[in-house]
Amino acid sequence: MRKCRFCNKELKYSFCDLGKSPLSNSYLKESDLKKKENFYPLHAYVCDGCYLVQLEEFETPEQIFSDYAYFSSYSESWLRHAEKYVNDMISRFHFNRSHQVIEIASNDGYLLQYFHKKGIPVLGIEPAANVAAVAQAAGIPSLVKFFGVNTAQALAKEGKQADLLLGNNVLAHVPDINDFVHGMKIALKPHGVITMEFPHLLRLMEENQFDTIYHEHFSYLSFLTVEKIFAKHGLTLFDVESLSTHGGSLRIYARHQEDTSKPISERVKELKKRELDYGLNNIATYQSYQSKVSHTKNSLLKFLTDAKRAGKSVVAYGAPAKGNTLLNFCGIKQDLIAYTVDRSPHKQGKFLPGSHLPIQHPDKISQTKPDYLLILPWNLKDEIMQQMSSIRTWGGKFVIPIPQAEVLN
Repeated sequence: MRKCRFCNKELKYSFCDLGKSPLSNSYLKESDLKKKENFYPLHAYVCDGCYLVQLEEFETPEQIFSDYAYFSSYSESWLRHAEKYVNDMISRFHFNRSHQVIEIASNDGYLLQYFHKKGIPVLGIEPAANVAAVAQAAGIPSLVKFFGVNTAQALAKEGKQADLLLGNNVLAHVPDINDFVHGMKIALKPHGVITMEFPHLLRLMEENQFDTIYHEHFSYLSFLTVEKIFAKHGLTLFDVESLSTHGGSLRIYARHQEDTSKPISERVKELKKRELDYGLNNIATYQSYQSKVSHTKNSLLKFLTDAKRAGKSVVAYGAPAKGNTLLNFCGIKQDLIAYTVDRSPHKQGKFLPGSHLPIQHPDKISQTKPDYLLILPWNLKDEIMQQMSSIRTWGGKFVIPIPQAEVLN
């Protein structure tokens, strides 16, 4: 019997069934191509008690995240986002050298570097040792651990609690969300602030971003549900911002329930009304989502097969997790897309899981001059179109797959 990872209620309702897929960040070496590859059900369910959309856990976080292929610093727009966040937090909450900033899932130090440069004490908590090593080499103190109650208690015993506790794109990645949020309660100073950023379920549904569903994301979160989860652990959400990152994210602000110095903003009330108006407290809203997924799949396959019949060549840009969900759900392989490219040297020379598309250096595109460049990390399309604008010199065009296949000029 499937149980909700938050409220423990039986999961009876399907949200989105994407068939079977490998772990989306399990990139392959050439020697792996002849070996058996593990595929797992990629089927999201919704709880009719708390409306948490979630996947079952097939692999442990240790298996998924201990040696990780994603390095945040390879996206220029993400670095700009991180630097702006640091400046905004210092301006709003007046953080200085007397405060402690702790980031959960701090990756390669992409964000903490900006606090560090201003002399504000920082600590990163990052489970992937290979990624944390990059941050440590740059002078960012990093603890190689998974975060939860045990880690928070150990830090508190050492006298380390946060004035600012933050996590970007980590809340959805934890299978035991109660342990994680309760850990944040312990790690936060009495008047401290928590900020968390995560893809917004409402935007996923409105814009058919089903490719953001993959095994590393255990939960898909609305504000209404997150508010319940934090409240259960003595934390109040007092503000929220809607962001453009990752196709549409939320940045929530939390405090201890006992800290009345931070009143609940109008933005909280407005967002809750928007989610209620959309029907996120109605199980029928979630059950209707699957039909949108089929429309996007058919649209992309029609574009690729039409291009092939017309003798046009298609290659992809990027090796993101979302791209692997899309390619595997649609059954796309090298007969339709010759290869993909990625700026990260940690991915170049490897192959995408499932589809086995080879990952090349971006220079490959100028050598083969494809007719179409399919942008898999469509949330970064403006950055990528600027980087790869040279494809227009031979008449090449950009394509995005979400919410449906569209050729961009």
